[in-house]
Amino acid sequence: MVQAPESPSVRPEFGARPGRVIPALRWSMAVGVPTVVLAAHMALYGRWLVDDAAITFAYARSLAEGAGPVLQAGTTPVEGWSNPTWLALLTVAIGFGLFDHGSWFGVPDLVMFPKALALVCGAGVAAGFHVVMREVVGDRWRAAVLAATAGSLVGLVPSYAVWLASGLENPLLTVTVIALTALLVRAEARGRLTTPTTAIVAGLLAAVAALTRPDGLVYMLGLPTVLLLLVRGGEPGRSVRAAGLSMLAFVVPVGTYLAWRWSTFGLLIPNTAVAKSQGLPGMTALNRPAELVSVAGWLLVCVVVAALGAASLRPGRHRPLVVMLVLLGLALGAYAVLEPDWMGLQRFATPVWALAALIGVVSMDRALRLATIRGRLVAVVLVGVALTVSGTSWWQTARTFREAPTVRLCGVAVAMGAGPNVLGDILGIRTGRLATPDIGGAALVSRYEIVDLVGLASGPIARFHADGDMAGLRNFVLDEVRPEMIEIHGAWTRATGLLEDPRMSERYLPIYMERPGSGYFVRRDLVPDPAVLDQATRFAEQVLQPRRESIGPRSSCGSLRPGSTDAVASD
Repeated sequence: MVQAPESPSVRPEFGARPGRVIPALRWSMAVGVPTVVLAAHMALYGRWLVDDAAITFAYARSLAEGAGPVLQAGTTPVEGWSNPTWLALLTVAIGFGLFDHGSWFGVPDLVMFPKALALVCGAGVAAGFHVVMREVVGDRWRAAVLAATAGSLVGLVPSYAVWLASGLENPLLTVTVIALTALLVRAEARGRLTTPTTAIVAGLLAAVAALTRPDGLVYMLGLPTVLLLLVRGGEPGRSVRAAGLSMLAFVVPVGTYLAWRWSTFGLLIPNTAVAKSQGLPGMTALNRPAELVSVAGWLLVCVVVAALGAASLRPGRHRPLVVMLVLLGLALGAYAVLEPDWMGLQRFATPVWALAALIGVVSMDRALRLATIRGRLVAVVLVGVALTVSGTSWWQTARTFREAPTVRLCGVAVAMGAGPNVLGDILGIRTGRLATPDIGGAALVSRYEIVDLVGLASGPIARFHADGDMAGLRNFVLDEVRPEMIEIHGAWTRATGLLEDPRMSERYLPIYMERPGSGYFVRRDLVPDPAVLDQATRFAEQVLQPRRESIGPRSSCGSLRPGSTDAVASD
């Protein structure tokens, strides 16, 4: 009898043990290390949240409480947000008692929840890196190390960590873009780019990106562009069908939301886009991505580009790298078409940093494996010098931002929310309207209806800004709205021309001027007793202004409920 040959034994991976321990260790390193790095970096900015994030918080509160899509209960519906998916997450969180209900370990959940959610998204970015590395790197341990390296590297970039920690939608957009990248790299590696599953999931991820921020619309081109560049002979029919299916999966949710917007607000774009006068980009917009080179560091960018070139020119499998470069190109395109943002620190570049870190580490790994021993030594030295130079710059940027972060939510809650609440108590004005250009923290705290002088949450004022009609804006505010109180400051004083309008001095009295062109005003007909105005002035000078000046990165705002005055006294 002929004995059947034994099946060839499969040599186990070095260090492997039965069960899932080793894969879990790899995942823990690939995801855990970058998450710890990002958490430490985010902690540097303490409890800071940018005030614009609180606009979405206020809308989430209104939706959760059944008041509808309004900034404050009882006001006119206006789409003062441009991040529907982020708004939806916050609204659901309120429903589950995770947000806008109290505090976590003594820190308001208005601060803790968005930061915790951002950290979860940051961990998701690291997980996406690991999925990509597992497809492009043969050795599983090296893949985990490279993923941890890329995740830690991007976690050190101030522009990335700051805007993840800001309370804005940046974390959700970035993790969505990286999920799309991981999906397409994995599908390409396994020959599944044209399958219905890949097409549908890619379209849905692009829809999430588009509904997270308007510039996310460009990611609908992700799969079609990859198919165009990587299509093989004999596959054009399947590629066209996959691209069409992906577009359909994108159009259904996005089109549904656009139909709701039109039926509710009569607009095809969010009111915020009207107020910001976002138009078609000119040719000079192509220069905008160049700004990011100096932020990353010229030497580091040159090293990465050289590594990418070396890796691409040698024989090998470059298709996964093409997929990543397509997504990076789309991210750079989105950054280029948006109007420059006043918040600074490259707020719209968050996905760019993640994709650039991923591509940089993949390229460097490939280049090092192809280089001679001498070449590797030279490359390691160059990378070390480049990271030292860039890291020094990043640290200085982080320290500077920590000391003077972009408009603090807490500061606005005090200056335009709780402060005017107390001023109104002193002046005997219990209801009415407050006109101000910073509305996030104010909308959470103020007992007054907020009149948004910037127009983000005001349809009429948004149109005045879009048309450049500041005379019309002044007529609307002073003749039609006639707010009981006005707070105006800085660039918005100059932009609106309110204080130069003779009607201001005729109809309003200054309560307190922080500096020329910046201060609080009350309607003249509401102050029959000069002594009461003097009392309000003393409060603003002796209590409110010192409190505003004392707000630091780790300051707490106290209660952020309508009508509260806690924020004036909280430390």
